[in-house]
Amino acid sequence: MNIDTLEKMIADGKDGAMLRLTLARLLAADQRLDEAAAHLQQAVELEADYTAAWKELGRVHAERGDDAAAESAWLRGTEVAQANGDKQAEREMGVFLKRLRRRRES
Repeated sequence: MNIDTLEKMIADGKDGAMLRLTLARLLAADQRLDEAAAHLQQAVELEADYTAAWKELGRVHAERGDDAAAESAWLRGTEVAQANGDKQAEREMGVFLKRLRRRRES
């Protein structure tokens, strides 16, 4: 799928968190980070317990240089992962948080 197709699906009312995540990943790959962040924010509003969307939201914020927003997304994502029993995502976001904090301290 491409960006235009996914945007049309949303416009046609076929919205959903997974669709927003997929679109955001394509936008981020195209360096359209602000748009990607907006779609990821919408994804977590549509489905607050969607761990993958929280993880990607943090990654996009970090890539945009917004460390505070990245930290916030990963902290929330870690809580969601714990509640869902998603140990892998919990570990990944924990690593991302450690790297972010180390980078800030240096």
